[in-house]
Amino acid sequence: MAPAIAIRGLRLSLLATAVAFVCSSIASGQMLPSDAANYAAKVITQSGQVSVLKDSQPWALSIGDSVQARDLIITGPDGHAILQVSDGSTFEVYPNARVVFRKNPPNWKDFVDVLVGRVRVHIQHYGTVPNPNRVLTPTAVISVRGTTFDVSVDDDDETTLVEVEEGVVDVQHALLPRGEPKVLHTGDTLKVYRSEPLEASLIDKGTIARQVLRSMVDAINTVVTRMPRGIGSNGGVLGAGGAVGDTQKVPPPPPPPPTTAPAPPPAL
Repeated sequence: MAPAIAIRGLRLSLLATAVAFVCSSIASGQMLPSDAANYAAKVITQSGQVSVLKDSQPWALSIGDSVQARDLIITGPDGHAILQVSDGSTFEVYPNARVVFRKNPPNWKDFVDVLVGRVRVHIQHYGTVPNPNRVLTPTAVISVRGTTFDVSVDDDDETTLVEVEEGVVDVQHALLPRGEPKVLHTGDTLKVYRSEPLEASLIDKGTIARQVLRSMVDAINTVVTRMPRGIGSNGGVLGAGGAVGDTQKVPPPPPPPPTTAPAPPPAL
């Protein structure tokens, strides 16, 4: 009986060790799920220098190539590419960018990590069903359910700029205590600074546009009001009775002098 118990205990110990190893490998990014290929991204447009880093070596990407989970995408000064995943969602990488695709498998909702540069993300809707994804930067965590937005990370201080083109996104600080997320709607812009909270960072594009338009109208009105009095639109001079010059009606010509009948001849 004792040998059987010992063998059973050894089996349980080996099983526990194997489970711990698998969990540790997945958590540390050493293994991928068997269906990882279904979560790859395909290059659908490409121009300039676009590559993926494999074994510390850059490999050029072309249209039709696949990018796997945890791949680091690098673009040069002229590099640009659009990549698409199986659900139709896309991310567009602009020049001088560093982006990690699905850095945290098997959590496939972590879509991309933007380390530096600009990325435009479009998360496809499932009709009325949400499609939750996250975009991460060194300073921000951006949660989306189906929308289009831009994310730019500054190379100097890792400031994150989020610009919502369509839909709604939630933004939280990646470093400071998060609390409630900042909700951005279509046209909203948010800058996330490394050492500042989000409260004072929201910029409403609609408000800015209205302010610019109002300033333009005010400037035009100022120019008009400062024009010298008496200058007409056609270069004429404005008088009390209206415009004189090019804008004045031409007076009718004077009537011809009256004609007189010839004098009769003298009588004989």
